[in-house]
Amino acid sequence: MELSISGLTKKYGTTLALNNFDYTFTAGVYGLLGPNGAGKSTLMNIITDNLKPSGGEVKFDGKPTTENAKTAAEFRAELGFMPQQQGLYPNFTLERFLYYMAALKGLEKSIAREQIKKIVRSVNLEGCEKKRLGGFSGGMKQRALIAQAMLGDPKIIILDEPTAGLDPKERIRIRNLIAEIAFEKIVIIATHVVSDIEFIAKEVLLLKKGKLIDSGAPHLLCEKISGKVFEITASGSDLGGISEKYKIGNISKDEDNIYVRIISENAPEEYNYKFKKPDLEDLYLYYFD
Repeated sequence: MELSISGLTKKYGTTLALNNFDYTFTAGVYGLLGPNGAGKSTLMNIITDNLKPSGGEVKFDGKPTTENAKTAAEFRAELGFMPQQQGLYPNFTLERFLYYMAALKGLEKSIAREQIKKIVRSVNLEGCEKKRLGGFSGGMKQRALIAQAMLGDPKIIILDEPTAGLDPKERIRIRNLIAEIAFEKIVIIATHVVSDIEFIAKEVLLLKKGKLIDSGAPHLLCEKISGKVFEITASGSDLGGISEKYKIGNISKDEDNIYVRIISENAPEEYNYKFKKPDLEDLYLYYFD
């Protein structure tokens, strides 16, 4: 199972939303990281054929996904997509919504029934089947959207900000669910919550202004900024000077001191400091802050 993307480009006038993107995905979780406008949503919408590229192509198992109507339909049957926008039908119950989405995917009712029962349990919405979506909280709507993306047992699942609006307990539950289903699927996640992918992503892709600037396993990417993350022991009067000169990742304090985690090319020699092991949040700040 292989999703390969080559030379993918998307222009809006003179603006390059996606600039000659190349990558090959196999089974596992992939995280897309980048600031707003980096090209993450553009990439996902082109893969799902919601948006036409200006150039390049997408292939699944060596076959162009939009070569003709037949191949496009076959590829869509292998896709599950959760958009960022919560475009739900407020008067639909959860059950009716999932049956409706199952019908759009061409599932027989008996198969849909079994899948819906299992999926509703996995996203922790049991007991809500007869409730209207309009009365759902933001987090419940997110889980309903994840549920519909899983219908049909797709080989590729694309999730745009899947844990937005979820409390920490639900975020962990969904994160573990994603890790579990990704053993035999390609799962692509765009998120601003770095912790969502730090421990489950096989590879992380860093996008900036439409270009893929780096990619790899999270721990290998973090190793690239080894020696550039420090913790300064500071006083309250130091904070202004530190924030002007360095990228600050975190500030904490105890009864005696303030501890400032910074990302810098050079050691902060003017302060009392020690080196820290980089994490994915440090990497994000290094590239995008």
